[in-house]
Amino acid sequence: MNKHKAESTRHKLSTVRQHFETAGRYLVASVPRALPTETVAAVRANLSKQAYENIELICVTELAGKLIGVISISELFAAAPNAHIDNVMHKNPPYVYPEVDQERVASIALHHRHNAVAVVDHHHFLLGTVPSDALMHILRREHVEDLHRLVGIGRESDVAREALELPPLRRVRHRLPWLIVGLLGSMLSALLVSSFEAELTRNVAIAFFVPGLVYIADAIGTQSEAVAVRGLSLSQADLHHLVMGESRTGMIIGVILGLLTFPFIWVVFADFNLAIAVSLSLVIASSLASTIGMFLPWLLQRLGTDPAYGSGPLATIIQDILSLIVYFLVVSMLVF
Repeated sequence: MNKHKAESTRHKLSTVRQHFETAGRYLVASVPRALPTETVAAVRANLSKQAYENIELICVTELAGKLIGVISISELFAAAPNAHIDNVMHKNPPYVYPEVDQERVASIALHHRHNAVAVVDHHHFLLGTVPSDALMHILRREHVEDLHRLVGIGRESDVAREALELPPLRRVRHRLPWLIVGLLGSMLSALLVSSFEAELTRNVAIAFFVPGLVYIADAIGTQSEAVAVRGLSLSQADLHHLVMGESRTGMIIGVILGLLTFPFIWVVFADFNLAIAVSLSLVIASSLASTIGMFLPWLLQRLGTDPAYGSGPLATIIQDILSLIVYFLVVSMLVF
């Protein structure tokens, strides 16, 4: 591609490049190109005739410019000089469009073990490549972002930095409201437990399992968030699919924990109905907790609230209240 066409391509991509986390943001247009009928020796010679922004990947195109193959620089110099490019290139190579998310670009490069990824338009005309240094930058950025999301920070943003750097009184102003919500939730939990005073009086063993049930629900919610955040760098699934998957995972975990709990309660407390109630409550609470652990931080971020402040206290109290409601409703139906 001559200089005029290269400049035209950069101009067309200017809008896409404004979106920071897309392939177009990292695209390098000035890369070596070859025709399938050229020899390896001819392509090598052409490399010294022009300065390229990146030469890790030689893109093989039709005369009109449509991508049909690629060959790495190391493979080019390892091939026989008189061989035709068509015989040594990788046909049907992986490629991305400019608007594809950067995380997807890195995943494709890793899956195909390529140092660079070709970028084409929707008519399959070559636009350039995303080089290896950009892929390393993307992987680092996604890794840092995943760590931030793990602790409730949505982005590397001014808001996130302020959460760490504000004076103590301003930090209190941001964080205290969420803790007050948690405190009110704790009072609501106390009222909820007291409303079942008659049942607790008739069978005090019911109260023995409240702390354990609440703990398990909180632990599963936290575990679900950690596993989900780590998996986001490898998955392109939408939120609905991820939430439903975590909900089913939580239910399976709850079934296993319930099966382990059931014989212990039946043998030690000699109460078959109580054993059934606790086990069933574990199944339901586990499913709810895993769903909340996945969904709530995302929801707070979508609402424009920094999840670093609210996701922990809010998720915990919601999980606690729902777990208690589920437990006492199931106990009321099965034990009394």
